[in-house]
Amino acid sequence: MTAPPAADAKQPVRGRLRRGALLRILPALLLIALALVGPWLAPHAIDTPVTAPYAEPGGRAPLGGDQLGRDVLTRLLAGGRELIVTSLLATVLVTATAAVLGAVSALRPAVGRIVERSADVLMLLPAVLGILLVALSWPGGGRLAIVAVAVVMGVPYAVRLVAGAAAPVAASGYIEAAAVGGERLWHLVLRDVLPNLRATLLALFGLRFVAAVYVVTTAGFLQVGPQPPAADWALMVRENAGGIVLNPWAVLAPSIAIGLLAMSVNLAASALVPTTGRKAVSTL
Repeated sequence: MTAPPAADAKQPVRGRLRRGALLRILPALLLIALALVGPWLAPHAIDTPVTAPYAEPGGRAPLGGDQLGRDVLTRLLAGGRELIVTSLLATVLVTATAAVLGAVSALRPAVGRIVERSADVLMLLPAVLGILLVALSWPGGGRLAIVAVAVVMGVPYAVRLVAGAAAPVAASGYIEAAAVGGERLWHLVLRDVLPNLRATLLALFGLRFVAAVYVVTTAGFLQVGPQPPAADWALMVRENAGGIVLNPWAVLAPSIAIGLLAMSVNLAASALVPTTGRKAVSTL
């Protein structure tokens, strides 16, 4: 007789948890959607001067002008799409690669030792040096070079985390039974190990997205990726740093946008982590 009230009592708790998760996911969705449609919402052409250089906000430029008198709001709306697409692509590649390598490393210790030693070597490479080495040697440079940099710099850290989380799973009885039963390695990885690492992989996705944004924006600040007059948030910070006293919004607006993007996506990824798996990712 007491079971129905207990079950009913769980419903409001679950509803609050779902609403809380939605509220944590919503900012990322709104910011990404705004960045994706931003180029169509821009009031002016991105390369057309509409004010005096570093003009204060007002009139045709709500956020003022940049170093060439171009509308800061226009360039802000147009400058986020490529950054988000590049960062998401790099994050997906890093997470997927690390998931497979980490699971294989846990199942095959000999392979794991090779992967870990390779990761140790790559982690010694400074981020800026890695950007310069890969991006400048890539034929034609561009966004693909930045994605390659983000993957090369991100996989070593990610694969170690996944391998550590996969080790207890690989040592569990049902995995050993499946291996003894003749299941192939890829079946063990894709059907047995990785489904038990969903919480870890979701948390890792959020962390690697923040790291990818860091790599992409650093490359943009160094002008390794997008080149003027392209609208890019990191490039806007570099171009307008000299006039921050005249029009702070030319630097602050893209800087705030970059910070909000990284934080909101990381928050959304953590909100998607299953409640039962939060303890498993607390050390990430």
